[in-house]
Amino acid sequence: MRYGKIAGTGSYLPEKILHNLDLEKMVDTTDAWIQERTGIVQRHIAAPTQTCSDLAEIAARRAMSAAHVTAKDIDLIIVATTTPDQVFPSVACLLQQQLGIYGCPAFDVQAVCTGFIYALTIADQFIHTGAASCALVIGSEVLSRITDWKDRNTCVLFGDGAGAVVLRSASAPGIMATKIHADGSYKELLEVPANLGFMTMKGNEVFKFAVRTLERIVEETLTVAAFEKYALNWLVPHQANIRIIQATARKLNLPMEQVIVTIDKHGNTSAASIPLALDVAIRDGRIRHGDTFLMEAFGGGFTWGGILATF
Repeated sequence: MRYGKIAGTGSYLPEKILHNLDLEKMVDTTDAWIQERTGIVQRHIAAPTQTCSDLAEIAARRAMSAAHVTAKDIDLIIVATTTPDQVFPSVACLLQQQLGIYGCPAFDVQAVCTGFIYALTIADQFIHTGAASCALVIGSEVLSRITDWKDRNTCVLFGDGAGAVVLRSASAPGIMATKIHADGSYKELLEVPANLGFMTMKGNEVFKFAVRTLERIVEETLTVAAFEKYALNWLVPHQANIRIIQATARKLNLPMEQVIVTIDKHGNTSAASIPLALDVAIRDGRIRHGDTFLMEAFGGGFTWGGILATF
């Protein structure tokens, strides 16, 4: 049996930073309100000339460097995104060309904020079956392009960025358990209507559903691996709202010191948020080799999922 194991991580954030104080000048809101309700202080915004694949390329190259692999080693590329460069080709195909990788499967996954969980789950299955041995998995978003900067309910939440991992075949489990779900009956609560082009969200309903659902996916993922939550070293959650993150930590009986939180500096970067947070925690030395961590996310669709992994 072959298992998927994370061999390296990388990330990229655009240079421009949009602070809450900047938003005070754009919509009827305050820095204090945003921080209290969401935990966000700032977010990064892509330059007008930067595309989703541009952000993904930098994150991917950093992950490949960390994993000590080259373009010749990669035999699968999956990009999770809601904001592709164009209708087609996929961001994964564009990225494949940018990285000088030829011939291997390359495709996008669209599961919004749960996109990276979906993409990593798929890559892990490729490795399990022997269809791939070295996968590049990226979450990349330019959400600023689908944000209505006059809508204070949404514009305070989102930012741009990319995170990547290299998943390699190993003889011992790195990815210990994965669970993914969806329920399209809630589609109107968080969506980009075709005739609008901007995100719309019914915040209170989404918040309540997210808290309940994430509590269940945490238990479900741990049960699949027969893993006791007291043995968990870290929680690496989707960075959507600090209150949702805190609620999930309480469910796991984890102190916030064992939760990777980047929402204050990144905002909600959708499919990029988990790999961004993971890369931050690995590079600053919090997550070390041998540590076990749980990644979980909830997003539009609705979609949700969890992955238990050891580094």
